[in-house]
Amino acid sequence: MSTGAVCAVQPRIRTYSERMTFAAWTCAAVTLISAGVSAGFAFAGLRGSTGAARTASKYGLARSLALLITAIAALVAARPAFIVAIALAMILVQAFDTVVGVTIRDRMKTYGPAGLAVAHAAALVWMLVG
Repeated sequence: MSTGAVCAVQPRIRTYSERMTFAAWTCAAVTLISAGVSAGFAFAGLRGSTGAARTASKYGLARSLALLITAIAALVAARPAFIVAIALAMILVQAFDTVVGVTIRDRMKTYGPAGLAVAHAAALVWMLVG
């Protein structure tokens, strides 16, 4: 007769803070859109550049793709803390893009990222408060 303990895999029950709400899914979607737009602009910048500017564009595209892959992973993982982290990163990216737009005096490159940063921040606040 065996007296050993029975080893069974028990499913992990998510706590309330780990549950994905509609607001969390919305924030994840906005994050994915933001990262996708960023990667798209980085790719377009790479295609239109030559010489040293092309090298800089490659670095920009590499970083944008890393953020896009991370945004996809956050969506797939469906973990609110993961979504908050990548959402904050993308809000900062859009805020800094807004500063670049201001310094080069380009309205499209100022208002586009600024609007996306505000919408993204609103989605994040809704997720955290709601």
